[in-house]
Amino acid sequence: MDDKQKKAEFASGQEVKRKRVLFTTRLRARIRRDPQAFRIYSLLRILVIISLVRRIYLRDFESAAVCVLALLLLLVPAFTEWRFRVEIPAMMQITIYLFIYAAEILGELNQFYVRIPGWDTMLHTINGFICAAIGFSLIYVLNRGSSRISLSPFYLTLVGFTFSMTIGVIWEFIECFADLFFQMDMQKDFIVQRFSSVTLDPSNSQIPVHVNHITKTIIETKSGKTYTVYGGYLDIGLLDTMKDLFVNFIGALVFSIFGYSYLKHGDQGKPSVAEEMMLKVEDDEEADAPADTEGG
Repeated sequence: MDDKQKKAEFASGQEVKRKRVLFTTRLRARIRRDPQAFRIYSLLRILVIISLVRRIYLRDFESAAVCVLALLLLLVPAFTEWRFRVEIPAMMQITIYLFIYAAEILGELNQFYVRIPGWDTMLHTINGFICAAIGFSLIYVLNRGSSRISLSPFYLTLVGFTFSMTIGVIWEFIECFADLFFQMDMQKDFIVQRFSSVTLDPSNSQIPVHVNHITKTIIETKSGKTYTVYGGYLDIGLLDTMKDLFVNFIGALVFSIFGYSYLKHGDQGKPSVAEEMMLKVEDDEEADAPADTEGG
């Protein structure tokens, strides 16, 4: 029994070592193949580490946790390639790296979400574009790899588009959950000057009461505190959610146009945006080649 356990532990250790070697050699091969993506990754990683050290020195541990999260997220493309044996094009990798840095470091730590108008809108648009590319890639690979499935370019594009919109909706669910239970205010507020509500109808006849030209809102709490909103009425998250979904729609639509054009007309000898953003599945021989070279 002890010998069996030792053999099992030895085999397990060898498997872990093999996977580590495979990951390392594939990473080196990826660096040689796409040096520009690696340079951008390295630069952003250094910047995040600098931010992490600074936040720890300032004892801002919450922001330090955001830096750690960003470092982990920057590893996701490499881990995805290794775990699922896919190739992520350089353009897609660079877009993901910049998106992570812009969202977590610039957006959260440097408060770009509130300091720069449209920062959140820009990121939601890019997110729609990226998720459409991922959804499009998944169904495209399935369609090409199956002899029993043959989907039209329109259907392939539609699936990629709906995948992106689904991710966008799920993210809005997360924001709403965080606001309701943790009061994080992820769904940012808008100041509006008018609204309509059946709640204000004294007859309870579901007739909307129109309130226009609002200049100030006074909020009184049970504890006696008073808050004043100048310039209008405080819309809590609704318009922000609709805006985020709309720009996600725009990003998904833009990629869908590129994807449909690529499927319908091909690359025509020119670099295609859709092709540069699509995941590619590696066959077993190609995926194992770096490891065999290293071991030989």
